[in-house]
Amino acid sequence: MLFAHDTEVALRGAAALVNTAATRPTGTDDLTSVEALDAFVTEWGWTGSRAHDEAELQAVRELRPRLRALWTADEDTAVRDVNGLLAEAGALPQLVRHGEWSWHLHATSPDAPLATRMAVEAAMAVVDVLRAGELDRLRICAADDCDDAVVDLSKNRSKRYCDGGCGNRRNVAAYRARKSATLP
Repeated sequence: MLFAHDTEVALRGAAALVNTAATRPTGTDDLTSVEALDAFVTEWGWTGSRAHDEAELQAVRELRPRLRALWTADEDTAVRDVNGLLAEAGALPQLVRHGEWSWHLHATSPDAPLATRMAVEAAMAVVDVLRAGELDRLRICAADDCDDAVVDLSKNRSKRYCDGGCGNRRNVAAYRARKSATLP
């Protein structure tokens, strides 16, 4: 295991949040309503209080570009940005356990705003990435027509494509090109 389970989940959740923004390949924003945010929160298992209102939705939407920047930042910039996210939230790491989760870190109270909890959880996960010297595991999809964030948790650092099918499309195109080259 490369990172602690909660770090891996936080990294994947942060990438998923970043990828809800209107970028290639879909060009559509997946968080345009409180209901869409509710579905995202449920899918990713966010706990704690919720406002279920437009202000909460807007705060989460505004967080996305700040998190996206971590996927393309150099180490010094990532450290500055992570420290900024943690300082703004007044983060105070503490061990907690709830639901099906064993002991893990939270750095905000459960009644902190959702966007704050999301920011701090992502920042804490990136802290682990930076401390391990593994910032290159956060990258952008290698497909020419995709800008999705990718978290490479593979042992051999080989994940190049997002989970949206880009790798499969690339492999199929390469296969078809090889097949057509061998046809008389």
